Amino acid sequence: MRVQEIQAALREADLDGWLFYDHHLRDPLAYRVLGFTPPRTPSRRWYYLVPAQGEPRKLVHSIESGMIDALPGMKLTYAGWQTLTDGLRELLGDCRKVAMQYSPQCAILTISMVDAGTVEQVRALGVDVVTSADLLQQFEARWSEQQYAGHLEAGRRVDAIRRSAFKTIRAGMSEYALQQWIRQAFEREGLVTDHGPIVAVNSNASDPHYEPSAEKTAIINPGDVVLIDLWAKLAHPGSVYYDVTWTGYYGATPPDRVQNVFNIVTEARRAGSEVAKPGLQGFQIDDAVRGVIQAAGFGDRFFHRTGHSIGEDVHGAGANMDNLETHDTRALIPGTCFSVEPGIYLPEFGIRSEVNVYVTATGAQVTGEEQAQLVRVG
Repeated sequence: MRVQEIQAALREADLDGWLFYDHHLRDPLAYRVLGFTPPRTPSRRWYYLVPAQGEPRKLVHSIESGMIDALPGMKLTYAGWQTLTDGLRELLGDCRKVAMQYSPQCAILTISMVDAGTVEQVRALGVDVVTSADLLQQFEARWSEQQYAGHLEAGRRVDAIRRSAFKTIRAGMSEYALQQWIRQAFEREGLVTDHGPIVAVNSNASDPHYEPSAEKTAIINPGDVVLIDLWAKLAHPGSVYYDVTWTGYYGATPPDRVQNVFNIVTEARRAGSEVAKPGLQGFQIDDAVRGVIQAAGFGDRFFHRTGHSIGEDVHGAGANMDNLETHDTRALIPGTCFSVEPGIYLPEFGIRSEVNVYVTATGAQVTGEEQAQLVRVG
């Protein structure tokens, strides 16, 4: 566990400590940051404080006293609710400001793991609770060299599958059949995913989170716009995702309206990836991308954030490229990765174009293939 590294970050942020808390495996971020796996699912609350100075401290229930023994530090125990309050007071000591996996107004869903009651419990002891969002960027969102290499390898495999998927399309094929073909290709290539992929034609492509099923699927035919959004990672512990979206047209020459929308979307995508650099805030990337689409008159047809952090979960714990759903002021830091995925969603069809952008010490770079032209299907 990186106690000294965490403590240095706490001092730099002028925080007295980072308070971790869990029961029933509700906070996977805590386990990843602390670097341990519990011996079983905890049925009682545990608390772990990494102070800015001194030895870490832990508070556990008496019937699960060994739950976090893998972590260093002095151990306190509680049983009843009165002793829990007393134990938490002793655990916090002279701390007056601590970070927790909490997001004001639940603005950042991916880090909002601590319930409101627990935040109230800590604040009732005279301790201010602030968000751990910036700390999580450092200790959860940054990739190791091995993870970055794994991302690139996953990208090579996913891009190859995506190319083959568009070539596999035949008139009369269903969205669901193509989705299942991609899932089987993932398995053959040693890739895993949590759900998806998205295969959507025409108006279905205007639903950004549409997924076909055996019961709900459209047939792909000449003249259709076809969108494929696919994300996967290597089937190894600690692997990180690769997540891209490409759009095609079934036919030799797409209609002018389809081509025009595609051109605007790809211009917006390039605006986001080209402006990215360390220190820029997430909302600023969103502004750069959204500005292109708004200038073209389609601002009301782009109704989701520009991009999300990417990590072991496809939606990671780092900065999101967002000034729509939230105002994300977290700065881009080296070693993190995010998506840039603008879309324009019209009643008759939708187009989205997505790349992954990795932040380096001096800039940022797209990690895989970039779509420049509509894929010609058939």
